[in-house]
Amino acid sequence: MASELLLESTREGVTTLTMNNPRRLNGWTVEMMTALYEALARLADADETEAVILTGADPYYCAGVNLSGVMRPEHPKKLRAFIIERNRGLFDTFINFPKPIIVAANGPAIGAAVTSATLCDAIVASDKATFSTPFARLGITPEGCSSVLFAKIMDARNAERMLGAQGWKPTAAEAFAAGFVTELVDHDKLQDAAHARARAAIEAGGGRSYRGDMTREELLAINARESEALADAFLGKPFLRAQFDFLWGKKKRGPAMMFLGLLVTRPLWSRML
Repeated sequence: MASELLLESTREGVTTLTMNNPRRLNGWTVEMMTALYEALARLADADETEAVILTGADPYYCAGVNLSGVMRPEHPKKLRAFIIERNRGLFDTFINFPKPIIVAANGPAIGAAVTSATLCDAIVASDKATFSTPFARLGITPEGCSSVLFAKIMDARNAERMLGAQGWKPTAAEAFAAGFVTELVDHDKLQDAAHARARAAIEAGGGRSYRGDMTREELLAINARESEALADAFLGKPFLRAQFDFLWGKKKRGPAMMFLGLLVTRPLWSRML
């Protein structure tokens, strides 16, 4: 069974996984990501599960990856390889999952929680949901296949609005109008709507479908390329400065000083990349 961080229930062949750490906005800490990986690996082979719904405990869907908890000081080459491995593995998990997986976005979604959602079969959104991908503001490159997939499921203009300097954070209604969200429902009808869509996917054959007419192989290749670019961005000055400023502003002094140390010593360790 899933841990307390990831609640699990199954009905009519549909297993709902609920990210359950509302105090941390259901953010992807190392512990949350481990619970999610383990649950999806198990459910991929579970006979009683024909489809999966991923949702969050209100009020947030997921605040994305806790970067200060994932990054760790070590040799620059090893750190770069670690970032590539972790990023690629995260999104490959969603791409490779063999059964229909529906996102029930119950509230705000940020960063990797947004991009991973587009790698699922559908996004059913509560009217309380919002979608934010602040990569440009953080000084990093797009991930989760968003550099290609966003334009495929919306259009180039709206993809640039979300991924670029404008940092557009659409509401659920705006995301639905743009084609980003598959279905928009009242908050109290979210779980029933997601369950109905999961059952429809099962009855249609139970296999995966990818948005934007993409194939599994295409998405895996995009994720591999993006992971390389993202690792370089994570080790660049704009990202290190942005993380220090953000964490210092949140009064998280310890993690902030880690990023400041990386920034100050970058002229030395960057030679070892």
